[in-house]
Amino acid sequence: MIKQGLSIKLGQSLSMTPQLQQAIRLLQLSSLELQQEIQEVLESNPLLEKIGDETVASDEPSQLEAEQSNESPEPSETIPEELNIDAEWDDIYDPAWKVKNTASESSSSDFIETMHSNPEGLHDHLLWQVDMSNLSIQDKAIARLIIDYINDDGYLTEDLEQVFDSLSDSLLIDFDEVGAVLTFVQNLGPTGIAARNLSECLLLQLNKTAKDHPLYKKAARLLSKNMDLLEKRDYTGIKRTLGLTTAKLESLMSLIRSFDPQPGKIFSIESADYITPDIYVKKINGRWRISLNTEIQPELQVNHYYANMLNKENTQVSQTASDSSQQQEATRYIKDNLQQARWFIKSLDNRNHTIVNVAQAIINRQQAFLQYGDEAMKPMVLKDLAEQLGLHESTISRVTTHKFMHTPRGVYEFKHFFSSHVSTDTGGECSATAIRAMIKKMIDSEDPAKPLSDNKLTNLLKERGINVARRTVAKYREALTIPSSHDRKVFA
Repeated sequence: MIKQGLSIKLGQSLSMTPQLQQAIRLLQLSSLELQQEIQEVLESNPLLEKIGDETVASDEPSQLEAEQSNESPEPSETIPEELNIDAEWDDIYDPAWKVKNTASESSSSDFIETMHSNPEGLHDHLLWQVDMSNLSIQDKAIARLIIDYINDDGYLTEDLEQVFDSLSDSLLIDFDEVGAVLTFVQNLGPTGIAARNLSECLLLQLNKTAKDHPLYKKAARLLSKNMDLLEKRDYTGIKRTLGLTTAKLESLMSLIRSFDPQPGKIFSIESADYITPDIYVKKINGRWRISLNTEIQPELQVNHYYANMLNKENTQVSQTASDSSQQQEATRYIKDNLQQARWFIKSLDNRNHTIVNVAQAIINRQQAFLQYGDEAMKPMVLKDLAEQLGLHESTISRVTTHKFMHTPRGVYEFKHFFSSHVSTDTGGECSATAIRAMIKKMIDSEDPAKPLSDNKLTNLLKERGINVARRTVAKYREALTIPSSHDRKVFA
């Protein structure tokens, strides 16, 4: 038989209070997101203000206003329409915005014009050319569908049969008409657009820009029939197949290198994304010092006028037995906003304090990197800093995400200083960042005719006492976007 009863149990649990939730959220915000958050809080909370923007409020007019009110207004002098100034309009204002002779001409006014403008995309540029053409309505419909099948690199991703099948239900067209419109699209700018493969892309550029070149026929043969030799960089085979001398081969390769294998990429250039560092690192008197970037966030304070109003209201309430509901509501509103303002200021202080502590711990461990570069980077994981600072790993992760540090070697995200370790023969540890830097340095100094394979790179690292597997070397090389030794090889 089950009996009912009461019992007492002791335990500990973490309660996520609103203050704690706010502190955690502010900690993981980037500098840009933090500025937006501060602006939203300033707009919504009247008891929070920037230092220097204090509200001056009083029931009585100031002494200056009283003096100005007693003064009689003087009649203003008439300002002439034209003043005798020994200067021309162009001496003060930049007239370059009126007329620009060439596309390459630039001026300071370009910044204003392009600062908030959206760059034109490849598809928009092609559609604009089609709309301005003399094509029929039916041919324009075919051209628009072809353009829809062009990727960001400028290549046609579907064959003409697919384009024809998509249009045959809505338009009475022949297959040959689709081919004719494709030829028209391929003659639009940029040159080489709407090609179905690399060979056709380069041939389109060759036919449009280099028909008068003395090696035009040789180049056309190479791109149409011997593309495999070019892809393998078999220059000896190219010389033998086309019957070229070394000098003519160099001239031919110079011509082909002038073509763009991805003509659509010029329209996919993203606007510059500027990074605002959270921490500055400088070496002062032989020691590395860090400082918080105070320009990221304004200094905040509680509005003294409303805070004093609350104190007066409390005094009046204590002296008066009855108080209206409207006054109570106003008092409660001021109290709530006052408490939120204090919590927000405290959360910002805690955020700054935590970021500074984490940045200082990183710099203390990575002084060799600041002195010598990536090859001297020491292995470090989140757990190392968490144990050192007495914080949770999740807190370290939030602090190091989207936070940047300005050092004499450049601007780095906090996470750049973290990497796994690899054991060495001497019993020490080497970071993955340092190994990648070593691999890049070896490849940069290799013989182009005999590039270093992944196996050779592994052996060279072992000679330095670093035990790393060949597949790990391949992974690091791919992370550096370095091609394989076969693709790097240059044939004599």
